[in-house]
Formats: sequence, C-alpha cells, structure tokens
Amino acid sequence: MSAVESSSQKFSGRSFALPSLVTAALLITLVALPAVLPEFWTVNIFVRAMIFGIVALSLTFLAHYGGFISLVQMVPAGVAGYTIAVTVPDAIPANSFQLPYALSVTLALAFSTLAGLTIGAVAVRTREIYLLMITLAIAVSFYFFVQANVEFLNGYEGIRNVMGPDILGAPLRTPAIFYYAVLAVSVALYALVIYVSRAPLGLVLQGIRDNPRRVSALGFNAALHRIVAFGLAGFVAGIGGVLLTFYNIGISPGTVSTHATISILIIAVIGGLGHPIGAFIGAFIFTVFDTFAADIYDRDRFNTLIGAVFLTIVVASPDGIIGLMKRGKTLLARDRSSVSRSRPTIAP
Repeated sequence: MSAVESSSQKFSGRSFALPSLVTAALLITLVALPAVLPEFWTVNIFVRAMIFGIVALSLTFLAHYGGFISLVQMVPAGVAGYTIAVTVPDAIPANSFQLPYALSVTLALAFSTLAGLTIGAVAVRTREIYLLMITLAIAVSFYFFVQANVEFLNGYEGIRNVMGPDILGAPLRTPAIFYYAVLAVSVALYALVIYVSRAPLGLVLQGIRDNPRRVSALGFNAALHRIVAFGLAGFVAGIGGVLLTFYNIGISPGTVSTHATISILIIAVIGGLGHPIGAFIGAFIFTVFDTFAADIYDRDRFNTLIGAVFLTIVVASPDGIIGLMKRGKTLLARDRSSVSRSRPTIAP
C-alpha cells in the first residue's frame, strides 16, 4: 500500500479536529498579517499558498471522505481558468465574448463542476492504481489539448492580461484586497468541506469508502454519490483555478502541466490527507520552499529539494503534518493522564 493510500485510510475512524481556540487564534493571525508583514509575504507566500491550498483541498476531500486519490484536480481548475480568460474583457489576445466578470466567473465554476462530474462518471468504477492511472491520463490529455489549441486558447503562449474585477470600487489586484478576498474564499471553502463531511452526502461517501458493498445493500447509489463527490471537488478546484488565473494575470498550458498536477498531490500528502486543513498546511510549506529554493539550495534543484522534504515527511509520518499533530495531541493527553493518576491522594 502506498503512502498516499495509507494516509487516506488511517483517518477513516475519528478525525483530527482543531480546537476552537486554536482555530480562532489562527483566523485572527491571518487577518492581522497584512498589517505586520511586508507585501512580499502576504502576496507571494500566503496568497499563493491559499490558492494552491484550495485546489489541494479538492483532492483532500476526495481522498479522505471518498477514498479517491485523484491526479486530475488541475483539470477543473484549468477549465475554470481558461473559461475566465477567454470570456472577460481586455484579455490578450482579445476574445469575442467580452462578458462581465460576474457572469464569466459563474460560467467558469459551472464548467469546472461539469468537468468534475464528467471525470467522476468516467472514473467512478475504478479504484486505487486504476483510478490514479485514469485521472493521470485525463490530466495529461487536457494539458496537450490546451497546448495544441491555438485558435481559441492561444496554444503554448496562453492568454494574458486577465486582471480581475473591481471589489468595492478598488481593483482586485490591490494587495490587501486580494489577500482578504482569497482568505475569505479559503475559509468559506474549508467550512463547506467540513459541513459536507457531516451532511448526508459526506456520511454516505465515508460509508462507501469503508464498505461500498454494504452501502449499496442499504439502498444507496454508490456510483451516483461518487460522481457528485467529483463534481463538488471540481467546483472547489474551479474556484482555485479562477483565483490562480487572477493571481498570474493569465493562464497558459504550464498551469495545468503534469508538474502542476504532481505538485498538488505533493501538497496534499505533505499537509496530510486526514483533515481538510492539511491542504493549506502543505501548500504553505510547498510555497515557502518554492519561493526560497534559490536561497536554500539551488533554484534549478527545486524538484530535488521538495522531493527530499516529501520523502522525509512521508517516512517520518505517512499521514503528513496532520498525522504528526494528531500523534502529538495523543501523546500529550496520555502524559497528562499518567501524571494525574500518579498524584497521591490525601485521605480526609
């Protein structure tokens, strides 16, 4: 069994949960960051990390709650990104649609959800290595499709000058506005995944993950629930694709390349597939190494560096950073329990 599959299954019982106090402190810290950190850190590190985390969140949702390890999450993200790029005004090369951003974003998310549903319908009856191979084949095919499509998608050069809409009269590209917009979307999607995991859909998915035959015997349509899960993951990844297109001021085939696909998998595994927050933890670690690779080691050796980090974390904790946190929490609780039992009792 691979480390990825092990990571998604070891948390099939009681999940790791962030204490409310820790969650509140984390949110307050994130809200205050633009006031205490340079713009470089808020935009180049935290905004990028949150966007990557959103796409990785879609993979974590599929892996943890459905038991599906998918290598295709950059496809719905790319579908959304290209939909934005070919429909909004001012894009270069110019398009004939010239739609307002609100309508363009709506179409992008609709198409990314449809892409997720379609992928789910294709891959619904496969699992483990066969699911990995099918989703990888779809991802590679999509990459070559957008690279070869010169007439509508401008081939390998891609589409540029996708600046994003104005929010409250100010450009989205304003660093503080962009940061808070991405933060709000990240928190909302994290809350959505947590909610779905406790809703009937999420409970059925977890039942399918643990015992699909029993769930089918109870009268649930396992195939339909799997397709819906891929559709929801496509929606989440699509939002990440839209934000990534705004961040990069455009999109090109490199955005949906095999390298990008594997990067999302690495992010999810480093953070840990045992809890949705792992996607954002892994994205932060990945982004820091990606940004400072030249200072730490050598920019041309980034893949070697991130590979070494990946192997170290997987060997030390197949469940990722979340697994380390869970074990630390368990050990701390055990130590407290042993200390309380060892205290002498004073007779009255």
